[in-house]
Amino acid sequence: MSDDPPDSLIPYDAIVQEALRAVVGRVLGEIVAGGSELPGAHHFYITFKTHAAGVSVPPSLRERFPDEMTIVLQNKFWDLKVEEDRFSVGLSFNQIPAELVIPYAAITQFVDPAVDFGLQFQATVEGLEPTETDDPENDGAEQGDGPPVVESEDGSNVVTVDFGRKK
Repeated sequence: MSDDPPDSLIPYDAIVQEALRAVVGRVLGEIVAGGSELPGAHHFYITFKTHAAGVSVPPSLRERFPDEMTIVLQNKFWDLKVEEDRFSVGLSFNQIPAELVIPYAAITQFVDPAVDFGLQFQATVEGLEPTETDDPENDGAEQGDGPPVVESEDGSNVVTVDFGRKK
């Protein structure tokens, strides 16, 4: 008898990932419903795969961040639109305005450091290896206020979903 768990015929990992990504859409939808003003000290770091299907970012940003980038929704953003499978937002990068369209499936991390809340997701783009990237420096992020490191062992409200797959 083996100690290995049996392979599931139900895609639990995909179901949980989809449900947790819906949290991001719901939170952003609440912001839109409230007039696109972030309440209190809330602000969001959203990390996503730049080459995932449906992602639309300016070519200069895609060149600078060939794998993944983090945006900050805090002080300076506009035209936040939330749809069932994606959101779009206007941000400026070095004082140059840009509209980004990000499907929830492309998101790898969502963090609200004001309340120590974060979600991490599995997202991959075939044929693209992860690389180190620079801070995106979108206007509105405070200097030195880079993406937080999300650690689930520190007792915070971070949910990390990482289902191992047998190969």
